[in-house]
Amino acid sequence: MSCTGQSARQPVGLSRPRGAAISGRAGTALLGLGLVMVPWIVYLHTDLPAAVHAEHWDWAWTGLDAIEALGLITSGLLLRRGDTRVSLTATVVATLLTVDAWFDTMTAAPGADLALALVMAVCVEIPLAVTCAVLAWRCFPARTAG
Repeated sequence: MSCTGQSARQPVGLSRPRGAAISGRAGTALLGLGLVMVPWIVYLHTDLPAAVHAEHWDWAWTGLDAIEALGLITSGLLLRRGDTRVSLTATVVATLLTVDAWFDTMTAAPGADLALALVMAVCVEIPLAVTCAVLAWRCFPARTAG
């Protein structure tokens, strides 16, 4: 697997010094928000019910798979054109496939449903997610020094 547009890499990054101030503030904000989520995660884990009924369960899963398909199609088209923006779409697809595998296995009923979810996760979703992540890494535009 390679990114056909690698030879025509575009420089990325924020210019200095204004870019450094923006990324410093944004980085601090993201770090703070991530830390604020820790007690929320503990709360959710201890207070959410073990089982719930979801009204639009079929639409939730259909929608997720449709977004994954759109991401794969978009990534394929961008890769064929040698467009380095494939690094963005491939990152999104890798993330969605990982989330899909997680929720499939965590919400599956014991028995055949769980076995199918595990097979799909191990044989399809996780390998495809890793492939997309590697593609995103290889096609990410080069950074210029300075």
